[in-house]
Amino acid sequence: MLDEVYADCRDDTSGSPADYIPELAAVAPDSFGLCLATADGLVYAVGDTGIGFTIQSISKPFTYALALADRGLAGVAEHIDVEPSGEPFNEISLEPETQRPSNPMINSGAITAASLIHGRDAADKFERVRRCYSRFAGRELRMNRAVYESEARTGYRNRAIGYMLRSVGIIDVDPDDAVDRYFRQCSIEITCADLALMAATLADNGVNPKTGERALSTALTERVLSVMTTCGMYNAAGDWVTTVGLPAKSGVGGGIIAVLPGQIGISVYSPRLDGQGNSVRGVAACRELSRRLELHFCHVTRSARTAIRADYSVAQVPSRSRRSPEDAEVLAAHGDRARVYELHGDLLFAGAERAVRAIESKVGALDALVIDLRRVGEVSAVARGMLDALQTELVRGGSRVALVDPEARLGHEASNLDPGDPRGRVFIDRDTATEWCEDIVLDLHRPPGQRACTSIGLDEHPLLAGLDHGDRTRLAADFEPRTFARGELIADKGDPRSGLYLILDGRVRATFSGTDGRVHRLLTLSAGMSFGEIPMLVGEPFMYEISAETTVRVAVMLPDVFDQLTEGHPRLKLALLQRLAAGAYAQMAATVRTLSGSAGNY
Repeated sequence: MLDEVYADCRDDTSGSPADYIPELAAVAPDSFGLCLATADGLVYAVGDTGIGFTIQSISKPFTYALALADRGLAGVAEHIDVEPSGEPFNEISLEPETQRPSNPMINSGAITAASLIHGRDAADKFERVRRCYSRFAGRELRMNRAVYESEARTGYRNRAIGYMLRSVGIIDVDPDDAVDRYFRQCSIEITCADLALMAATLADNGVNPKTGERALSTALTERVLSVMTTCGMYNAAGDWVTTVGLPAKSGVGGGIIAVLPGQIGISVYSPRLDGQGNSVRGVAACRELSRRLELHFCHVTRSARTAIRADYSVAQVPSRSRRSPEDAEVLAAHGDRARVYELHGDLLFAGAERAVRAIESKVGALDALVIDLRRVGEVSAVARGMLDALQTELVRGGSRVALVDPEARLGHEASNLDPGDPRGRVFIDRDTATEWCEDIVLDLHRPPGQRACTSIGLDEHPLLAGLDHGDRTRLAADFEPRTFARGELIADKGDPRSGLYLILDGRVRATFSGTDGRVHRLLTLSAGMSFGEIPMLVGEPFMYEISAETTVRVAVMLPDVFDQLTEGHPRLKLALLQRLAAGAYAQMAATVRTLSGSAGNY
């Protein structure tokens, strides 16, 4: 894509280099470089992207940024306005009423910004400017002395602007000092690749994506980009915004930077300029990149229109905790009273408003709900406040609320067990949160007199309960009791078969290690269920870890006893296998139900 745009623009040789500064007229006029830097620091480049040239007026937003950091928004606003001027960049004029320069992107505003930089003396002030630019570029930048001396010899108009500013009190320092600093900042040498990273730093909220160093605060970055949008391309700003739609700044050295906040920075170097002082190829390349890559900041993507990726009830997508048949019936009948909402993308006002509106329509209709934020990127302050208010409203309406927010994007760094706390529970994974919802539904909707089955005797286990008394007594004698402490490993992945385990009391958990480095739950089993049957039947090792989730009491039939049933009691072995097959089928059906509801993840 970058190569194609470069080829499309390369043959345009209209325009000519700036000649009012002698050193600028001496550059190779047909040099052409194009770079695109992502917000994570990767730079794509084509053409003459390593050639050094002076930054010129592209320096203006960066000095303005430093002045804002030194003096604050209000302090700078006393000296510089932020309105488009509609005049050439070097016009000798001020606002009639306030005497301020119209904006910091024209020369009068840039000289004023240079005068506002803090420092012990002139040398220290310029050094702070140089270091500021270097933080944005991610390397130490230097001034081109030949260009500086050329500008200083011929910069009469800029000196006139400086004295005019001093005469009306807009600058309160030696005007020669302010203008000299402006000449020096314009003479800092950069490359097209440097400019791409400087633009990407603005795109990344003021953090250099390559070095990780913060060059400017988020709030001030927003201010700088806003002024670049309206004033950065001088009296061609209107055409630029409508056709390219990116905050930008050009310089008479032939450079242009453009920024798509949160995504990319673009830079172009081509010295041939149009009548407004902007690079001919640079404008054309940016316009074409914006069209092809849909970069215009008014272009609305689907992700910007919706924040809810998916929503479903716990009846549709159950947890991986196996339930007894009785509890499964309750969840099938009442599981629509608990829902999970998966959010994604950046949560700004519009996306958060749509999500809040969709969720709050369920106030009073849900016993519990989960808001899953794992796929959410940035959460704005207003979105955070809206979601906090939503939680409070839901709790007042009788719903229990939990978050899946392992990165604490909403700022909830602790999980509260108090059901009346609107900040509620916080989980690190959706499956555990779904199980929490199921438990609430079961507590509220179990029929009177029906209680959760937490402990049974061996003869009550479904594997034996359907047998006649004699067979049940005979088979029960082949099991031996065992107890495992909470957290104890019962079977590791790769272990050989160790027995058929019938759970009489407590819960066990089957887990596996994911490619993300975390341990994930495959399923949880409780009283009345079994495990170990597949290794017993096929002779293969365990495929996952089995551990005690609570203190667990089990009855175990050892492998040799299981094998001997074939010869000694074949009828009893057949009955046992039939029941094991039925249990395995039920377990598979439950797993399919869980995975089918999450099919979009695969």
